[in-house]
Amino acid sequence: MANKILLSLQDLKPEYQKLWNSCQIRPDKLSSTQNIVAKISANRPRYEALVQKINVPWYFVAVIHNMECSLNFSKHLHNGDSLKKRTVNEPSGRPLADPINGWEVGYTWEESAIDALTIKEFNRVKDWSLPAQLWQLERYNGVGYRQYHPEVLTPYLWSGTNNYNKGKYVADGKWDANAVSAQIGAAALLKVLIKEANLNIQ
Repeated sequence: MANKILLSLQDLKPEYQKLWNSCQIRPDKLSSTQNIVAKISANRPRYEALVQKINVPWYFVAVIHNMECSLNFSKHLHNGDSLKKRTVNEPSGRPLADPINGWEVGYTWEESAIDALTIKEFNRVKDWSLPAQLWQLERYNGVGYRQYHPEVLTPYLWSGTNNYNKGKYVADGKWDANAVSAQIGAAALLKVLIKEANLNIQ
């Protein structure tokens, strides 16, 4: 089928690898990216402690934490909603109510993060290569760009780099071809984080 949307990891690995290899952080975004990475590095022990409970790379969790919560530990990793109650936005009602303790208030960032990562089945992932991580990150945010606006690479990954110029969803289901994402994308963060933390990821 000529217009088939490719969504599988095996289909998309070469594309992600090519984009990663060509990816450069825009000079005007480099300082902001480095500042975020410095904050991530300062909280590395907390991310690494989470890895003991769910086998997901600490830096992968950290990047999602920035994308969804701006590194705020009082928010749900799922979507940035307040930890004071279960999530309101999609996915709503998470974590599910605890049949014993209620889960209305009082859960920790770690408990909620484990729930967010588990419902995406990251605990079952075996391939943590760079292309696979980029695929998982895009899936975490949603594949709407790939499906409905393939002319624009998702800013969730590529904002702040030469792989993104403009075009974004400004609200759920509302597309603006001229809007520009101000957020630093996950790929830009990984570019700096891998270098700063001396991570060996292929």
